[in-house]
Amino acid sequence: MKTNYILAISGNDIYSGGGLYADLATFQQHKLHGFLAVTCLTAVTENGFEVFATDQKVFKAQLDSIKDIPFAGIKLGLLPNLEVAEAALDFVKAHSDIPILLDPVLVCKEKHDLEVSALRDQLLMFFPYATVITPNLVEAELLSQIEIKTKADMKTAAVILHELGAKTVVIKGGNRLSQDQAVDLFYDGQDFQFLTSPILTRNNIGAGCTFASSIASSLVEGRSAFEAVKEAKAFVYSAIEHADDYGVKQNYDK
Repeated sequence: MKTNYILAISGNDIYSGGGLYADLATFQQHKLHGFLAVTCLTAVTENGFEVFATDQKVFKAQLDSIKDIPFAGIKLGLLPNLEVAEAALDFVKAHSDIPILLDPVLVCKEKHDLEVSALRDQLLMFFPYATVITPNLVEAELLSQIEIKTKADMKTAAVILHELGAKTVVIKGGNRLSQDQAVDLFYDGQDFQFLTSPILTRNNIGAGCTFASSIASSLVEGRSAFEAVKEAKAFVYSAIEHADDYGVKQNYDK
């Protein structure tokens, strides 16, 4: 029996804009019942913005607590370390018959190259189970191992990620390629589709998380991958258009 239950495996954003806050708010707008397994906490300390991974035993206990709930979809966000990622992957494998959205958030500034490489390798293991993956340009570069400066580069990266096992790739270009348009790329192994919308100067904290959560919600609602992405693009634009000004001067990507 299909339900309206959707699970977010994602992190806490201390500013309450991205992460699990964006996930739950988006699920609610889609009239879905959202569940959470929290991967990490965040805080601003004397060392800057820090991510504190959920203890492995605690994270596994969260997943064990909800393993029998008949979820209709799963959205994965920030997986801060290998232990959390491995537990999440085991859970995903046990629910591979439902839509799964992987937003491969990579927290790299404070990590060594070897740790980033290990996380990349772990994220690639999710690809065969993910209905859609939604890396931003930086994440797409790390996952594809190429530099992305143009739309042609986005296409090349999308092909590489598809060949690595991703069924449908959505690269979130945001405003990195254009100061006037938010440019995203959809690729399903056959067709490339660029989606654009005007850049809004209002609060866009959590835009990437909201985009991914909206796609996941639409997949649960039965839409095709491309229709889900188109609707999510419009949803995020409307959300930014009607946002308040909290944090608008701060520069957070998700």
